[in-house]
Amino acid sequence: MPLLEETTLPQEHPPTVPVVIIGNGPSGICLSYLLSGHKPYLDTATVHPNPILYRKLLESKQLSITEQDLEYLSEGLEGRSRNPVAVLFDTLLHPNADFGYEFPPVLQWKRDKQQHVPHLVLGRATPGGAWHAMEGSMLTISLGIWMELPGVNYRDLTNGKRRDVTSDRATPEEISSYYRNYVKLKGLQNNFVDNTYVTSVQKLCRGQEGEGLENRHTDQGDGGVGDGGNQGFEGNGVDKGGGGTLWEVRGYQQVQSDTHVPFSLFAENIVLATGASDSPVHLGAEGEDLPFVFRSISDLGLAISRRKLDMNSDPVLIVGAGLSAADAVLCACGSNIRVLHVFRKSVDNPDLIFKQLPKTLYPEYHKVYNMMSSQTYTNVAPSSASDRPQAVSIASSVCAKMCPKPQFAGGNMAGTASVSLFPVYTSFPEHGVVSFQSDMTCLLQGNDSLKAFKISMALVLIGTNPNLFFLKGNGQYLGQDPTKPISCTQNPIDVHPYTYECANEPGLFAMGPLMGDNFVRFLKGGALGIASCLLKRLKKKEKLISNGGNNFI
Repeated sequence: MPLLEETTLPQEHPPTVPVVIIGNGPSGICLSYLLSGHKPYLDTATVHPNPILYRKLLESKQLSITEQDLEYLSEGLEGRSRNPVAVLFDTLLHPNADFGYEFPPVLQWKRDKQQHVPHLVLGRATPGGAWHAMEGSMLTISLGIWMELPGVNYRDLTNGKRRDVTSDRATPEEISSYYRNYVKLKGLQNNFVDNTYVTSVQKLCRGQEGEGLENRHTDQGDGGVGDGGNQGFEGNGVDKGGGGTLWEVRGYQQVQSDTHVPFSLFAENIVLATGASDSPVHLGAEGEDLPFVFRSISDLGLAISRRKLDMNSDPVLIVGAGLSAADAVLCACGSNIRVLHVFRKSVDNPDLIFKQLPKTLYPEYHKVYNMMSSQTYTNVAPSSASDRPQAVSIASSVCAKMCPKPQFAGGNMAGTASVSLFPVYTSFPEHGVVSFQSDMTCLLQGNDSLKAFKISMALVLIGTNPNLFFLKGNGQYLGQDPTKPISCTQNPIDVHPYTYECANEPGLFAMGPLMGDNFVRFLKGGALGIASCLLKRLKKKEKLISNGGNNFI
């Protein structure tokens, strides 16, 4: 159903929503659940294994967690997230999970309709976000139970047989189905508007109560949120009585394959929950836009299924040292396709993700890591010439730009033979890609040489960045380093650690990968922090609304 009928545009007074959430993945779904009046309380029939935290919980057991001091509850807790509320919520939902235990949650959920905060969740597809586009045959990094959202047991909604505790991981297909069903089971459908694309978010200002919208932008630049959005409005922020800021959200909804219905609405608060999968990171190498260079493992699977690749093809070049690259290695090697695996880090680098994964839970990734370490270009002696990455000549002009005496791959490889887990695989640690050539040649730069190879295709899997094009300057001024683009790993959005409100923009919140939480297990903490903040503010302003749903859709 469209947000606004096309015939009603433009509207003189578009609807105003207390909260608009941009993104309908697990972050947005979880926040919608908490804003819909679902409140977590200590389940007095359980005992948390952390005695200090348990004592704190007992002190205010009559209050929901969202009403309590999250900083006080989070103090002293340690976990795999740098965000204290994320660690708190995780230990309440999965006590001692990092020690291999599967204790039940210490929370019970109660619905309080008086605490319902009207909101909209805008997403480009059905609820579940990027999970719908992921490769369906792979297994999630997290256990299935760590992917679940509050109030609905993941295993109760999965059709497959119960896996044992050492392999209880899920496929993306199972997870995306779980998220769709979760929204239905919890009666959240009225909060979600699917197939919606946000194209602009701008800050406006309004006068005191009763004066209405002044309809002028607070920034002096073009479109989007301005760097100086609060100038002239100090003491009149979103947490104060009276006036405050207002956001204008514009975009369109795709109601049919070729029909776009535009919409415009106002929001008192905006939550960025867009994730990090919008824009693949580029190498910056010459020829990176050539048609044989891809950035998704699905492109590799498609080439294999269409029989464009086989054991006699030139090698596939895979660039990256993360889990996506490892998945691509497993996919190619499993089809007996030769692989050249290039990555900048050394195999001993402690930041490699493989060093953070238990071997018993992730045997396939440790298999890849073993190959990365033992089947390097300098120490693998192939059993036959057909197994060896073959050197080719490259244009002298390319070489001359990089080094005067390039050393090309080929001939006998030094080193002793090792047991090959996949004999068709060769790794190139501490290497980078210099260029791709139109003749399907790639040039690799090592510590002291250049190497050139003929390849059949290249997969550049070095991460993704969020696309915040609807904000001024792509939202760069929101980052921890405002001089650099937003990056979920290198430069996340700077937020308050307990409210998730942007440090440089009151009334704007960020959660999930945008501020550093890449795992579903921890991004749920953003929902707790934001819901707690908004409920307290609206209660203080006596603006909590109980109408059982939204009337602006």
